[in-house]
Amino acid sequence: MFVLELTYTGPLEAVDAQLDAHMAWVDEHYASGVFIASGRKNPRDGGVLLAVGDDRAHMEKITAADPFVTAGLCEYRITEFIATRTVPELAAYRQQPLSS
Repeated sequence: MFVLELTYTGPLEAVDAQLDAHMAWVDEHYASGVFIASGRKNPRDGGVLLAVGDDRAHMEKITAADPFVTAGLCEYRITEFIATRTVPELAAYRQQPLSS
């Protein structure tokens, strides 16, 4: 599983101008099953997405296509983690710890 944390690098006015395109991109990845939660950070200086997948390179490709990125308005920090415990509703996303 991945935490995709975006931080705005441009003014909010420019971010708002790209918001519809960004939300269409978000919706596309919800529909594909990659995104399972998302929202704005508070204070509003970016956002956070929870994504499922086994391939960091794929997450890098997905985030590079975000309209906020292509417009030069944000940067992503991608953190991979192993979700060994979840609430029952997210049991399908539980993972086994990697052997060391």
